[in-house]
Amino acid sequence: MTQRLEMYRCEICGNLVQVLLEGAGELVCCGQPMTLLEPKNVENEGLEKHVPVFEKNADGKIKILIGSTPHPMLDEHYIEFIETIPEDKSHMYLEYLKPGDEPCITAENNFKTAVEYCNIHGLWEGKND
Repeated sequence: MTQRLEMYRCEICGNLVQVLLEGAGELVCCGQPMTLLEPKNVENEGLEKHVPVFEKNADGKIKILIGSTPHPMLDEHYIEFIETIPEDKSHMYLEYLKPGDEPCITAENNFKTAVEYCNIHGLWEGKND
């Protein structure tokens, strides 16, 4: 059974699907079951950082940066999107990024989780404690 806001990826064509309404069926693309993406949240060794980092602004909003060291935003390696999700999963905010953009967004302070998708290293999650 799928759960609200889970993400699934097709291992053949790369389609990425997010569940809006839960269901009992299996998600299939290119004739094969799609893979449920489990967000990573532990930093790997290396220069690139992927876990979303939260900074509170003076106006009460939150700036979400990707990594304590800015993530590369090159044509061949970049953050494709950042999404914020409140604890009750009642809504979400998603912003697409492209190479050359700054790897961050500013959002309201009414959420507990941010996820981001790196075109090479996949889905990562950070918590706003």
